[in-house]
Amino acid sequence: MMVPIIFVMARRAQQPILRIAIPALAGMTTLHALLPPHPGPLIAVSALHADLGLTLGLGLIVALPAVVLAGPLYGIWLSKRMLVVEPEEMGKLFTAEQNGFEPPGFAIFLITFLLPVVLMLGRTVAKLLLEPETLLFDMLNFLGEPLIALGLTVLFAVVALGWSRGMARERVGGILRKSLPPIAALLLTIGAGGGLKQALVAAGISATIGKIAVGAPMPLILLAWLIAVALRQATGSATVATTTTAGIVAPVVAGLGATHNSLMALAIGAGSVFFCHVNDAGFWMVREYFGLQLKQTVVWSVLQTIVSVVGLALTLVLWSALT
Repeated sequence: MMVPIIFVMARRAQQPILRIAIPALAGMTTLHALLPPHPGPLIAVSALHADLGLTLGLGLIVALPAVVLAGPLYGIWLSKRMLVVEPEEMGKLFTAEQNGFEPPGFAIFLITFLLPVVLMLGRTVAKLLLEPETLLFDMLNFLGEPLIALGLTVLFAVVALGWSRGMARERVGGILRKSLPPIAALLLTIGAGGGLKQALVAAGISATIGKIAVGAPMPLILLAWLIAVALRQATGSATVATTTTAGIVAPVVAGLGATHNSLMALAIGAGSVFFCHVNDAGFWMVREYFGLQLKQTVVWSVLQTIVSVVGLALTLVLWSALT
């Protein structure tokens, strides 16, 4: 969803694409790792019986320095050393054409853009606040399923941005068909990566790493981070790494206080986004969307590593300060 905005902002501001893209990617990575109600941190909070509000507050303290270092500062440094031009296919896709139609108003654009976000956020709120198996819960849970939310948004866009503005059905169909080729290779690659991840999980890699790590003599918070790092490398999934690590360390942290449980959840989240390369779906998305060579896409892995290491360092500092 952010890719069109990144291309348009870079084009209009006449800035290198990476200078705009890196801060955006850093923000999304940090949210994915450290801030509930994103699924990963939320799972860790639940498994460790941490306080959600406290975890969110401490997560903000940790996330702000992480996103600044991995975002604007890294983006400025990188954009001076690596030139990335706008991919031809993506550039055509996100370039406005003079077709006799007035651009849509800002309000309808904003509604269309935020609709999937609102639907998916509604699902998260329902899981936190509503009783399961009620009509409202089931409705919000269904509408907030990512495929459903994005599919409904496409249908809404067809009506609001196309048919209601007098656009012919054939032209709407042409626009929809035009959007498919740039993402075809991406979808196939993500599918292959998901198959690799599931094969590793089914082979019992999570249990093996857990058994090795539990006997290691080191600080508990560092141990949890390392387990999450190992699982992320093995499976390529931050959510799988967070879920499994939280389950492994939950019995060990049962006697800790609420603050330490929250910091443990944040350390696990930070470890779940450590350097991950070709078995990471995000790696291939960044490569395809921004037209990077395989060796250039390491910038994504480095970005995630910055967020992960800064997250670990700050949780260790807070752990020591609050002990």
